[in-house]
Amino acid sequence: LNIYNAYIQVILQKNPELYHDRGSFFKLEQIKIAGETVSFAKIEHGIIRKSQWEYGLGYIRKWFPNKFERKLRVNKPVYNVHFALNCGAKDCPPVAIYEWERLPEQLKIGTKRLLDKTSAYNSETNIVKVTSLFSWFRGDFGGKGGIKKILKSNEIIPSTKGVDIEYTNYDWTLYLDNFINL
Repeated sequence: LNIYNAYIQVILQKNPELYHDRGSFFKLEQIKIAGETVSFAKIEHGIIRKSQWEYGLGYIRKWFPNKFERKLRVNKPVYNVHFALNCGAKDCPPVAIYEWERLPEQLKIGTKRLLDKTSAYNSETNIVKVTSLFSWFRGDFGGKGGIKKILKSNEIIPSTKGVDIEYTNYDWTLYLDNFINL
C-alpha cells in the first residue's frame, strides 16, 4: 500500500501528463521492487489482490501468475484495501502511511471515512448511492449482498433488506497531495 501510494504521488508530481492515458500509466513497468520492475497494475491486482484478473470484477483470478507475483502476493486479500489505494484521482481515498502493527485498524478507519464521504442513503426510496469501486471490484466485496453488509456495518444503511444500490460516477480528475493521518 505504501509503495503504491507513494510512487503514485512521486511519479505524477514529476510527470502529470502521464495521467492523460491512465490505462498505459498503470500498466507501465516503472517501479523497482525486490529487483524486478513492476507496474501499478501488478502491485494492485497481482500482489495486493492476490493475482486477480483486473477486468474480472473480483471474480476471476489470473491463470498463470509468475513466480515473483506468487512469492510477494498476500495470502488472504481484504476488501478494504480498495479504500486505501490512491490512484491520483479526486475520488480516490486520501494517502495514509500504513503501519504493519496497526494495518487492520487503519483500514477499518479509512474505510469508514471514505464510505461516509462517498455514500448517500435515501430512506424514502431505500436507495444507497455508493462509489464505483464497489461495482468494479464487486467480487472482492462479496457481491451485492457483501456490499450491503459492509454498508450496514459502517452505519451507511440501517438494514440490508430491500435496499437498492446505485453506483456513482468516479471523478478521475488528477488530485495529488491528498493526505490523511489514520
